[in-house]
Amino acid sequence: MPTVYERNVCFPIILLGLFVTSCDSDKGGHYTSDEPVSGIARFCDKDNGSLELPEGFCAGVVADSLGFIRHLAVNDNGDIYVALRNHRLNLGGIIALRDTDKDGKMDLLEKFIDIPGMGIKIKNGFLYFASDTDIYRYTLGQKLIPELPPQVLVRDLPAQGPHAGKPFAIDDDNQLYVNIGAITNACQQDEETAGSPGLEPCTELQNHAGVWRFSLDKLNQSQQADGYHYASGIRNAYAIDWHPADKRLYVVQHGRDHLHEIWPDIYSLKDDAWLPAEEFMMVDDSGEYGWPYCYFDPVRSKRVVAPEYGGDGVNTSRCEEYPPPLIAFPAHFGPNDLKFYTGKQFPGHYQHGAFIAFHGSYNRDPFEQVGYQVVFVPFKDGVPAGDWEVFADGFAGVKEVKIPEDADYRPTGLAIGPEGSLYIADSVQGRIWRVVYTGINPSAESRTTQ
Repeated sequence: MPTVYERNVCFPIILLGLFVTSCDSDKGGHYTSDEPVSGIARFCDKDNGSLELPEGFCAGVVADSLGFIRHLAVNDNGDIYVALRNHRLNLGGIIALRDTDKDGKMDLLEKFIDIPGMGIKIKNGFLYFASDTDIYRYTLGQKLIPELPPQVLVRDLPAQGPHAGKPFAIDDDNQLYVNIGAITNACQQDEETAGSPGLEPCTELQNHAGVWRFSLDKLNQSQQADGYHYASGIRNAYAIDWHPADKRLYVVQHGRDHLHEIWPDIYSLKDDAWLPAEEFMMVDDSGEYGWPYCYFDPVRSKRVVAPEYGGDGVNTSRCEEYPPPLIAFPAHFGPNDLKFYTGKQFPGHYQHGAFIAFHGSYNRDPFEQVGYQVVFVPFKDGVPAGDWEVFADGFAGVKEVKIPEDADYRPTGLAIGPEGSLYIADSVQGRIWRVVYTGINPSAESRTTQ
């Protein structure tokens, strides 16, 4: 297991155009939830940091050029902890950020580990971080850097190529829910091979493609000895969160790929671009959700049998046992984070609703790539209370996106600040925005530029 308590201190960085020195400090930003909207609005950028937002909202860039951001967490004093991960280059770590002069821009930076990771959350004074194989707990204090070394909660989770990240959710009973993604696209006998049938049964469901539950009260747990197989048949759920009001677990699943490439006699290029749905699901204890045997067709609004298991694009015979999603989002949007809104700063419409960060598609060629948005789903009594709506747009820029590299930004992480603002992270340029509600017209002169 890699060492995870290296500490880099007192190094110069360029952060939002400021030359600053990164050293440890005991003074936090101490954001407050009762700050008047006029005070909040002054932190927003004139162009919202290139974002398009609903009327009454504004955004400011709080940090930039941080690297390959995945998820992030915000402490009660406004400190930000960012998980970095580039799986191909094996780069990553945790960056800690602090706004020492309370101007809304992070001016102090520390990096204290250097291994790739995706999941990161703060709960009851602890910082939890998931590398691709282990889950750690750090004790937070007054200093920006938590106490080192960390405790190891779970070790030796599956090391895998596809879907290697291990994001997680935490409930109110000290239980940890970890996504362990599938290691294949469709559990074929010969992976990604045209016409190859699926394994029956799919053996990787034993240790992958599901959610495992662990205790926060025990150290050095393993999947085999201590993990409880909470749910199965979920291909990959980088977007996972516990609803604090409804006391339920929810995920947004990355649907399968390459229907046309593998089964060209059944699916056209257009089918490949629009199938299958990215599924927003409520996950129950012992629930089974269909992968790899079935997928959800958003056009027919039903689960159909996967071609690897005898499906023809229409047959639903073995799929009726699996529950439908709460919402079927468009194919290949790439859900990378899910966050239920628990703050009080946004209007009532947003209370307990779901924000979802879509990283954007990469495989709709020859059609335009899509996604690259943060959307919102209103909630009531544990289910969506209306259609999903685009909340933050403009990440891709004004040009047509033919390949992901064309996009200016790709949203990948979400967090709720202590005063109720929404933080959005980008994986392309390493940018973080803070979105607040002011009720002020976007052209209000009180907004200052960066």
